[in-house]
Amino acid sequence: MRGRLGRECVYVPSCRFGLYAALRHWCPPGGRVLMSPVNDDVIFFVVLAAGLRPVQAPLNPSDASIDIDAVPEETWSSLSAVLTTNLYGNPDPAPGLRARCDALGIPLFEDAAHAIGSEVGGRPVGAWGDASVFSLSKHVGAKAGGILAVADPGLREALEKACDDLLLPRSGRAELAYAVRPYAEAAVRGLRLRRAAWATMRLLGLMEREEIRMPLRPEELSRALASAPGLDAHDPWVRVDMHDYRLAAGRFRLGRIGRRLDRLDDVLAGCRAGTELLLSTRWAKPAAWEGARSRSPGAAQPLFRVPLLVADRDAAVRALARRGIVVGYLYDPPLDDYAGTAFTDPSPSPEGARWFARHALPVDPLRARAAVAALEESAVRPAGAPEGTVPSGG
Repeated sequence: MRGRLGRECVYVPSCRFGLYAALRHWCPPGGRVLMSPVNDDVIFFVVLAAGLRPVQAPLNPSDASIDIDAVPEETWSSLSAVLTTNLYGNPDPAPGLRARCDALGIPLFEDAAHAIGSEVGGRPVGAWGDASVFSLSKHVGAKAGGILAVADPGLREALEKACDDLLLPRSGRAELAYAVRPYAEAAVRGLRLRRAAWATMRLLGLMEREEIRMPLRPEELSRALASAPGLDAHDPWVRVDMHDYRLAAGRFRLGRIGRRLDRLDDVLAGCRAGTELLLSTRWAKPAAWEGARSRSPGAAQPLFRVPLLVADRDAAVRALARRGIVVGYLYDPPLDDYAGTAFTDPSPSPEGARWFARHALPVDPLRARAAVAALEESAVRPAGAPEGTVPSGG
């Protein structure tokens, strides 16, 4: 990763853990962080756990990137930091955000969990911020691990020590579970036992999401905020979908991650080819945007998921499920609608985020041909552009 980014890197057990460490290093408690409302709720809770106030940004509805020009000047002047999302691998406008942060004297953080291999402004995503975090569970497919990359190489040692201080001790039981998980998942797929497996997990209390968003539990969250910054009180929210997010890694885990990283370029090539195919379909953008200039001209990015824009997402999800394609990484409703003003400052222009969250269908580019066949077969309709909106791109 150092070679890919040209930056010093620290291995961390998860992207969320690395982001927490970065926020704690750069931001004093009580600060305000501009972020995207179309994002994983876990990241929202990481910001809260760091003792910071999330401020939801207006978004470009074509790709859910931060719309810099729509952020009010009074909001810019109140911020302590900016956090990008690079949703599904589509880059946020990092050069413009970098310039804004430099003018304000505040740090820029890049959440590049979906964006290994993506580029913006002639640099890799993750090479613009004071710090950036990557997930090795996404493109790499290791189901564990992350990278914290820093612009100032002199900070590497201090951040590595800060991460070590936050880690929980290595767990033999967790390492064993990690070792056998791929085989168990393969057996479930091979025997077509997904529904039975989910039902069993629900009975055992291991299914933490009945809906797209996890339960907010506002009264409990208010009590946790009283002890922020700190991970312990926020653990019930931050650990969702990854209970070993802050465990020290064992040798077996690190070995598997290393082997997966060795194959990353092949995965990125497959993602790029699948992205090109999906972006050539009628679901890639509404017809009203056909004349819009692309935010990222040139070769397609190797997206982690390609957000097709469909009129009826539930119908599209069912169509893909009939082909055995599971749709995940949905972020609906936007975080300001989900959490309310008790826990976040809402976007001044929420319409773009709401429209994108409702219509985005994140498709795995490695399943592109099967996905296109399923959508064609079911006559899934593309979304119409939101009223009065014709993005100019850039």
